[in-house]
Amino acid sequence: MIIDKLENADAYYACVPMFQQFMEFYAHNDLLTLPACKIKLAGDDLVVNISDVIGKKEEDCRLEAHKEYIDIQIPLNGNEYIGWKAQCDCESVTSPYNEQKDIEFYGDKATAKVYVPAGHFAVFFPEDAHQPCIAEGQSYRKIIVKIKDIRSSF
Repeated sequence: MIIDKLENADAYYACVPMFQQFMEFYAHNDLLTLPACKIKLAGDDLVVNISDVIGKKEEDCRLEAHKEYIDIQIPLNGNEYIGWKAQCDCESVTSPYNEQKDIEFYGDKATAKVYVPAGHFAVFFPEDAHQPCIAEGQSYRKIIVKIKDIRSSF
């Protein structure tokens, strides 16, 4: 897991493949004014989901993990907490892995919770189970960047 300000994103280009390509797109587009949508910047290898969300109570948010993709969570005009737990420590599967959607859900409680305000980002690798959108009652726009995890191919 990585948490930092968007202005420092270039420090992570070497360890997060295609992050630079997303940041170039981000620099040239006002993602607050684009409609909520999914944009494939590099086929299925780099997908940007622009979403309008309503934050939930922590107990209404579930831990999730992915096997094929790295998630970058970016609240644009709101703040949220995101729970975290090592995926290998998750024991209570509530929705088995869905290969088509690349997601598995857990009933476990997060072991840590991080604050991700607007202007910041959080990167979650497949080994990071995460619990996004903890922001009870807040309406905000967020970006979820999905980057194909190619680390195992080195």
